[in-house]
Parts: sequence; structure tokens; C-alpha cells
Amino acid sequence: MPLADLSTIQDLLVCPRCRSRLAAAPGGFTCSAPSCRYHASPAFPVVGRWPVLVDFEDSVFRHDAVVAADGGVPARGAQTLPAPLRRVFKPPNRIAARNIELLLRGLPGPEPRLLVVGGATVGNGVGLVYEQSRVQVIGFDIVGSAVTQFVADAHRIPLAAASVDGVLVQAVLEHVLDPAQVVAEIHRVLTPDGLVYAETPFLQQVHAGAHDFTRFTASGHRYLFRRFEEIAAGAVAGPGTQLLWSVDHVTRGLTRSASAGRAVRALLFWLRALDRLVPPDFAEDDASAVYFLGHKREGEMSPHEIIGYYRGAQALG
Repeated sequence: MPLADLSTIQDLLVCPRCRSRLAAAPGGFTCSAPSCRYHASPAFPVVGRWPVLVDFEDSVFRHDAVVAADGGVPARGAQTLPAPLRRVFKPPNRIAARNIELLLRGLPGPEPRLLVVGGATVGNGVGLVYEQSRVQVIGFDIVGSAVTQFVADAHRIPLAAASVDGVLVQAVLEHVLDPAQVVAEIHRVLTPDGLVYAETPFLQQVHAGAHDFTRFTASGHRYLFRRFEEIAAGAVAGPGTQLLWSVDHVTRGLTRSASAGRAVRALLFWLRALDRLVPPDFAEDDASAVYFLGHKREGEMSPHEIIGYYRGAQALG
């Protein structure tokens, strides 16, 4: 697994508040700027084996909750099931797998750095990222795991500007309070012409409870990444998958049982096959989730351009 060792990326770490370089200190890290409130030692302690690089005064996360997690990533739904059942509940994401190949081929240099935002678990369809010997993977989340080097809040990525060649942000932007700020942070840490790959829900019910905030149409997702030049974009999963989500949650509501919803979802897994019968323009209007792959650029898409960007099945008035 090409996960970069923390010692090899330590020079890239910056204070999440003032962007000054971090310095190693007993038990953690401190900000190198004497005027910063995080200059005192240890301002950013190591919890478990993960430095907690979060400005808790400017974060939705509480210090006590993050520290109590101690790097533990709880088991999540389908991941605890046997492989055959897991494929029913969460089939392989072939769209992600295809786009990850494009992303990896486009990363520059002999040893490019790829940042995984919200990477405590390996996302569906992105496993190839962790199998490439030439790629140095940097991962973070609000909890630590075997595939992260530090804990951080995506609104304040504790990495220096232009320090990574690519960013992967899969099923994360719906869980942040300010997606535009997170995308601005992604733009900041990318090298010139760096690559980003994002997948974000459009028509999905609430998941992750209180930490679920936002959805995006295909056009809204494109405008979110307006400071990037598009390579590819479209639906990750279409209206068949979206219908399956709805049936699951209608059942949950009627029975007051998440288990009943999951059982119906397993019985009606074949609804996903309807995605293949829906043309791309209709799928964009009814997608369960959308994706964007693009290059960093300095200019940005204008409001007029985003209106002309629409590629769905509904005629413009």
C-alpha cells in the first residue's frame, strides 16, 4: 500500500488556523508562528498514532468527541456482511473505478502525491489508488485509520499550498457544512494543473444523521468545481439506484425499522439494473449521485456559462 509515512510528509504540514509550518514537539505538533494561539506546546496532540490537526474553535467537531474516538473507525453497514451479501447492498462502483484509472494516468511525475479527503475507509471503486507503487497517498479524516496519517477538518486542510498533485473526495462533500470552502481548500493544496476527482450525492436520503447537510444536481456540482477544467462528469448511479434508496427509506418510515428497509433493499436489488436502460441526459436529471474529474485552473466558470452547461433531458426555457 503506497500510504506515505508521516515522517515523509511532515514538511508539508501547516497550522489549520494561520497556515504557518508546524514543528514537531513532545506529544504532538505546534505552530511555528509565535503570534498564533497554537504556538504553545503541544497544541496539536497525537491521539493513538494520529496527530489531531484541527482548529476546534472553527470546526463543527468537538475536541472531546474526536479525542474519545482515539482513531477508531466504527464498522459501517454493509462492510460487516459476508462478501456475497455486501455486493447486493453495495455493488462495485464501476464508474469510480474507470475514473480512478483516468486520474492515476493523469498524475504528473514519477512519484505524485494524492490526497484522499475523508479517507478513513477505502471508498467503493477506488482501491486501485492504494495499489500503485508510484503514487504517494496522503489520507485524513476526522478519525484516524490504517489508511490515514492525521486527523483534520476538511474546511481547514493542514497542508501547504500546491503540495499535492491530485485529490480524491468521494462521498464527503455532503457531510461538510461549507462545500465551497472545502473545494477552495482542495484548489489551494493542488499543484498547478493538479487533478481532482469527486463523487457527491444528488438524490439520496439522509445518511450519517446529524452530519449530512447538502445535495448537488449535476449543474450545481459542476459550478462547485468552477475553478477547475472539466475532463469528465456525469452520473455515478441513475434513477434505478435512486428508486432503491427511496423504497428502502419508505419501508423504514412505515415500519420504524432500518432492518426492514435493508431487507427490502436486498430483495429489490435488481432495480439498479434500470440505470443501464436510462439515457445519460435523463440520468443526469435523476441521478442518485454525480461525479466530476478535472484539472485545476486559475480562471473560473461564469454564472452565464453554468446555465449553458446543463446537459439533462429538460429543454431550457
